[in-house]
Amino acid sequence: MIPMTVADIAEVVAGTVHGDPTRRVTAAADVDSRAVEPGGLFVAIAGERVDGHDYAAAALESGAAAVLASRPVDGPCIVVDDATVALGRLARHVLDRLDATVVAITGSQGKTSVKDLATHLLGVHGADVVATRGNNNNELGVPLTVLRATGTTRALVVEMGARGIGHIARLCRVAPPHVAVALNVGSAHLGEFGSVENIARAKGEIIENLRPGGTAVLNADDHRVRAMADRRPPGTSVRWFGRGSDADVRVLDVRVDAAGEPDVDLDVEGRPCHVHVPLVGSHHAVNLAAAVAIARSVDPDAPLPTLAGYASPSPMRMQRHRRDDGLVIIDDSYNANPESVLAALRAVADTTAGRRVAVLGEMLELGADAHAEHVRVGREAAALGLDRVVVVGKDARGIAEGAGDVAVPVDDVVAALADLASWLRPDDLVLVKASRGARLERVTEGLLGR
Repeated sequence: MIPMTVADIAEVVAGTVHGDPTRRVTAAADVDSRAVEPGGLFVAIAGERVDGHDYAAAALESGAAAVLASRPVDGPCIVVDDATVALGRLARHVLDRLDATVVAITGSQGKTSVKDLATHLLGVHGADVVATRGNNNNELGVPLTVLRATGTTRALVVEMGARGIGHIARLCRVAPPHVAVALNVGSAHLGEFGSVENIARAKGEIIENLRPGGTAVLNADDHRVRAMADRRPPGTSVRWFGRGSDADVRVLDVRVDAAGEPDVDLDVEGRPCHVHVPLVGSHHAVNLAAAVAIARSVDPDAPLPTLAGYASPSPMRMQRHRRDDGLVIIDDSYNANPESVLAALRAVADTTAGRRVAVLGEMLELGADAHAEHVRVGREAAALGLDRVVVVGKDARGIAEGAGDVAVPVDDVVAALADLASWLRPDDLVLVKASRGARLERVTEGLLGR
């Protein structure tokens, strides 16, 4: 964050200063009192279960310079009507004073993988790149990401999520993109949106909010994303990625090695390129193409891509663990929807492990189609030849119904670990996948003996 006094911040957010107005905030903002940096700004959010104001004193004791709050606290603070709204205003104020290209990414799946790959490609030659951490892609996460930028930041890569019409438009008012990326339109959050058409409408808001002269990076293989090209403002351009012949960054061929990692042949605007992607799953070929298209949109003279030395910085997203006895665990438990589960299952099926096991839990927010989608996932797991499908929780039982004889339905994580302990061999591979609410990372931790 660019340094600002408490008085400066109060003026930007229309707040009232309590305490020393000359106190300087020199580091990023955070809503977690345990994570706030020395010199940073603690943002006290009054939530349904936790009130951040109760932790303001701890944040100040840990080195926070000041607090942004909706009521006075002991210590230097700026009091506003709505801390979330004020945080967004502050982020936009800071962003307008930076010389940074804003890349905004949305999609039903793959946002984090593409964000991580694009961040790597943009930073290969030493550029200062700030990117979304974890899944901080909402009305708090986007401004917190922006406020981590400094005067030396040259690219800001921001995930934008949505749970309704208008959400992404509001995020774009905080961080209007120079490069707006729409990856795909799937069934994630279908229960909240009501239809896939509404999901497409919401995702397309990222294209409608491109800055003048900006670039829309669009998936040539997804017809709903293709239609978004007509929603971009006048004077903006399109760069396509995908497998189609009209893609500017085109996937020509994908070969998967024994570990399930893809070797990808690309055509990058007429130039051939071969890249090994050190991630599990052939679907990362298209993620790579999207990341390359982003890098070329930020810098048209960017060299051909390399992923030498790349390691995903995001945990629980196709994260590979190898136990001392040789057992391989692929932890993809951060989130799940039907498309991402199917991609993960296919990735596991492409490996040459001894036996392949999937531990699957509920996919949330699918609405009226929830049971049918769980059954579809189970059928695909069986069709791919997985040796065992451990289905955790009663709300995921449709997976067991679809998987048939290879399915083992269990009530909870404890029962899943008991079943796995009695069945697994050291040369097996285990995929762990579910929506975040299922907390199946506990299966990974149990298998690793943590």
